[in-house]
Amino acid sequence: MAVALEVRGLGRRFGPRWAVRDLDLTVQVGDVYGFLGPNGSGKTTAMRCMLGLIRADTGQVSVFGSQDVVARRRGVGAIIEVPAFHAWMSGRENLVQAAAYTGLRGSEAEHAIARVLDRVGLTHRAQDPAGTYSLGMKQRLGIARALLGSPRLLLLDEPTNGLDPHGVREVRELVLSLAADDGLTVFVSSHQLAEVQQMCSRVGILREGRLRAEGRVTDLLGAGVTSAWELDADDREALHAALLASVGTVTLGRAGRLRVEPVGGDVTALITELLGGGHRLRAVVPVERDLEDVFVEVTR
Repeated sequence: MAVALEVRGLGRRFGPRWAVRDLDLTVQVGDVYGFLGPNGSGKTTAMRCMLGLIRADTGQVSVFGSQDVVARRRGVGAIIEVPAFHAWMSGRENLVQAAAYTGLRGSEAEHAIARVLDRVGLTHRAQDPAGTYSLGMKQRLGIARALLGSPRLLLLDEPTNGLDPHGVREVRELVLSLAADDGLTVFVSSHQLAEVQQMCSRVGILREGRLRAEGRVTDLLGAGVTSAWELDADDREALHAALLASVGTVTLGRAGRLRVEPVGGDVTALITELLGGGHRLRAVVPVERDLEDVFVEVTR
């Protein structure tokens, strides 16, 4: 498949500390690529280097086959960290100012601004001051600004950070629509692992500036379930004590159920033991492996 973004050996150092080191990743055309990592793992620094906003100490970045910084930027729209706007200016006026920086003027700019406002669902609020926008609306206005130059690759740094569930869904649906309907390749960093699992086709997981895992979400999750199970009983306290005695470690699972990993993965023997001890079980639920499990394993 064609490659939209290719990074090889990327490194950036601040004094003696490497924020990013030996970073290799490939984003294929059409991907919605999730860039994951704990706070301080180097995600934003790496994205700044990809855009040429800061100089990389080592390595190369190629966007649609070009390593030239100016050429790379022409094909990319981006939001890095929180999008900032002039609060006293309307959403449309902020975009007019941004359009001038991209070289858009006159009727060409007007058409582009109308197009991106409609695309992110903000036409009805375009004349309102940006300071009156909710955080979710500001994120969508930021995406509109990133779309002004008709990019083929979109880089979004934590676009759902701080949003309520409605805002998170709006941004997720917008990103998926931009990929499916507009043909954009999207590279998105996020801490919302459940959202990334729903939104992204491929992910890379960063730890201490190095890529520790990369691949299709389905491949990273695997086909089966983990060795963990969630149990519930009429007397949950008694069940908890019995599980501690049998398994040793018990954590809280979903819906208040008790999560355990049976010795040797044999849940049948554990259930037999519990039933023999007089426990009335209400639920025995296998825990499906999710992106959070992968993330914790890789970044632990």
